[in-house]
Amino acid sequence: MSDGKGKDAPFFEVGPVTSDRDLEGILGLQAASRTPTADGFVTVVHTLDILRRMHVLAPSIIARDGNGCVVAYALTMPRETSALLPILDPMFVEIEQMAPAVLAGTADPRWYVMGQIAVAPSHRGGGVFDALYAGHRELYRDRYDLIFTEVATRNPRSLRAHQRVGFQTVKIYRDETDEWALLVWTWA
Repeated sequence: MSDGKGKDAPFFEVGPVTSDRDLEGILGLQAASRTPTADGFVTVVHTLDILRRMHVLAPSIIARDGNGCVVAYALTMPRETSALLPILDPMFVEIEQMAPAVLAGTADPRWYVMGQIAVAPSHRGGGVFDALYAGHRELYRDRYDLIFTEVATRNPRSLRAHQRVGFQTVKIYRDETDEWALLVWTWA
């Protein structure tokens, strides 16, 4: 899958993670995105080992520039990854309790979590965010019915961007780290 909207927008290509170089690119962008700014921020820190273990189960979607460098990512976290990041336990508990109600009539809906998203400053505003989610839907729509994510309520730019691509808020809750909006995008 490829994109690069408009002649003035920087080039990017969207697809699944394929190498350790991609995973290292995710970690670099993650480190650069930890400080809160008006453009948003990320909160959870991953390691190369955790990313490798996640991607064995389901590769994440990334955007690469013309040099093959990661300029954006949206992490894929199936249910089985919940043990890798205990800090996300409250989110997984909330999802397990509400997933059947979100997809009425399905006792055990197929879902995963988009665990984190970040876009390099050089590529913001050029359609990369939307393209990452289009990549998720294209790759996983036959395997899953729902995609969940959570966004800190103090990150309004990210909340608006998620709503723009189709996510809806299903719950607001607080844990020991922050207040979260739990969001769902239904594909079924």
